[in-house]
Amino acid sequence: MYFLETAISIFIGAFLLTYLTIPKIINVVEHKRLMDDPNQRSSHEMKTPTLGGVAFFYTLIFALFFINGRDLFNEAIYIIPGLTILFIVGLKDDLVVISPGAKLMAQVLAIAFILVNPSFTIGSLNGFLNINEIPYYLYIVIAGFMMITIINSYNLIDGIDGLASVVGIVIMVIYTTIFYLTEEHFFALLSITMNAILIAFFGFNISSEKKIFMGDTGSLIVGFIISILTLKFLALKPHAYTELPFLLENAPLIAISILIVPLFDTARVFAIRIANKKGPFSPDRNHTHHVLIDYWGLSHKQASFIIGSFNLLFVMLFIVLGSTAKNLGMVIMLVTVVVVLGYVFFKYNYNFTTMKQKIMIRRKVDKLKSKVDGKNGKKEMSGKVDEQSKVEK
Repeated sequence: MYFLETAISIFIGAFLLTYLTIPKIINVVEHKRLMDDPNQRSSHEMKTPTLGGVAFFYTLIFALFFINGRDLFNEAIYIIPGLTILFIVGLKDDLVVISPGAKLMAQVLAIAFILVNPSFTIGSLNGFLNINEIPYYLYIVIAGFMMITIINSYNLIDGIDGLASVVGIVIMVIYTTIFYLTEEHFFALLSITMNAILIAFFGFNISSEKKIFMGDTGSLIVGFIISILTLKFLALKPHAYTELPFLLENAPLIAISILIVPLFDTARVFAIRIANKKGPFSPDRNHTHHVLIDYWGLSHKQASFIIGSFNLLFVMLFIVLGSTAKNLGMVIMLVTVVVVLGYVFFKYNYNFTTMKQKIMIRRKVDKLKSKVDGKNGKKEMSGKVDEQSKVEK
C-alpha cells in the first residue's frame, strides 16, 4: 500500500512538472530561435522547437531525490553523474553539432558510473545457452557494449512524431511490472517516473500547435535509463525470478524482445548502409518508420502506433513462450522473426538517392496528371461552348 501511494505521487508529480514546464521551454526556444531546421532527411517541413529533453533531465533529478533511500546500493548517486554527462552532451549536440567520437566518449564515461556499482553486476546467465559463470572483466565488456548499443539504438528511432515516446512508454510499462513483481521498488519508481515524463511529452510531440522534439538531449537520457533498467533486469538474483512468468534462463531473450524495435531497426539500417558501401552512421531515410511513411503512405501517428503495438505484442508473445519453452527454441524463433522482418523491409531498394528520386518522380507524375486532367477539362468546356454557340446560330 505504501508503494502504491508513493508510485501515484511520483507519477503525478513527474507528469505535472514535465507538462507545465515544456511550454516554457518552447517559448524560450522560439524566442532565442533555437529551432530544428528541416533538411532532406527530415520528416517535418517546418522549423520546430527542440530541447524537450531539458524537462526530462530536471524531472528525473527531482524524482531521484524523493525515491533515494529505496535503493539498496545507492544507485541514485551513481545514476545522477551519468545523467548529467549525457544531458550536457545532448544539449550541445542539439545546439551545435558534436562529433560522433566525442559523443561516444561521453557515453562511455556515463556508463562507467553504472558499471562500478555492485547492484548491476551480472555474474551468471543462469544457463542461457549453457552459460553460467561470467568473469568480472567479461561482464564489464559485455555490459558496456550493451548499454552503448541501447543508448544509440533508442537515439536512432527518434525520427518521427510520437515514435520514441510510444516505444519508451511500452518499455517502461513492462519494466515497471517486472520490478514491481520482483520488489525492486527503486527501479519500479524510476520506470514510473520515466513513463510519466514520456506521456506528458507525447502530447506536445504530436501537437500541431505546440510541437516540440525531445532532441538528442532527451533521447540520450531516455536511452540511458532504459539501458540501466535492462542491466538491472539481467542482474536480478535467481530467487527474484520466481515471481516472474517466465523461466530464469530465458531472461536475456525477454530483454531482447523488450528492446526489439530499436535493436532491429538499428541492425537493419546498419546492414543496408554497409551494403550500399556507406558508413554505418551515415544519415539516410532507411529507418523502419521512414519506410512506413515514404512507401506505405502512413502518417506519423499511424506509424508510431503500429510500431509500438508490434513491440508490445512481441514482448507478450515471448513472455508466454518463455514460461515453458527452452531458450534454444526461442533463439531459433527470434532469429526466424528477425530474418522474415528483415526480408519484408529489405525487398525495397532503400538506397537514399534512389528513394529520393522515386519520391520526386511520383510528385512530378501527380502534377502532370493534374495538368492533363485540367487541360482535358478545359477542352471539354470549350467544346460544350462551341456546340452551344452553333445551336444558338
